[in-house]
Amino acid sequence: MAKGNHTHCVCGRLLCSFFTIFLLLAGTTALTVWLVYHPSHPRFKVVAAAVYTINTTSPQTISTTMQFTLVLYNPSKRTTIFYDRLSASVSYRNQAVTLPMSLHELFQEPKSTVALSPMVGGECVPVSQEVLDGLVVDQQYGVVGLRVELMGRLRYKAGPFWSKHYRMYVKCDVLVGVKEGVDGQAPLLGSPDCVLDV
Repeated sequence: MAKGNHTHCVCGRLLCSFFTIFLLLAGTTALTVWLVYHPSHPRFKVVAAAVYTINTTSPQTISTTMQFTLVLYNPSKRTTIFYDRLSASVSYRNQAVTLPMSLHELFQEPKSTVALSPMVGGECVPVSQEVLDGLVVDQQYGVVGLRVELMGRLRYKAGPFWSKHYRMYVKCDVLVGVKEGVDGQAPLLGSPDCVLDV
């Protein structure tokens, strides 16, 4: 009876040791994979702007046509990024001055740069009188502060591993030089890196 109990205890210890070693190896493997394939978030920056129209003559509405070039940089060495359900818009003083413009899906290889140049606007958008008055004054000074917004989803692929979809919101605050009666390419007077919220 004592011998049976001893054998039972030895088997139990061996089984416990086996599971402990298995869990340690599985944890080490998972940590190694995560360290090797853990994606870095993409970085965004507005590098060019064009302002074709800013029409503030209608009461309580604005009509604009603008184009911004955004550069997307994937800093990861092993991770591809897929973007979908993308849309771009522009706001001024926290109010939209363009409707969201849908963009094509795209993917980005590791350590690569992709440029997007969405044309936004072209339709009348209801805004407050504060926005209309502010734009009139800013145009007279020749500098307009705008926020370029990019929304959608992103997904990472690292080797055989796929991440889930993440909602993303990118905001880029820019200062654009404008002159009344002059349309087309507009100088960027200030364009810090964009802020990504995932």
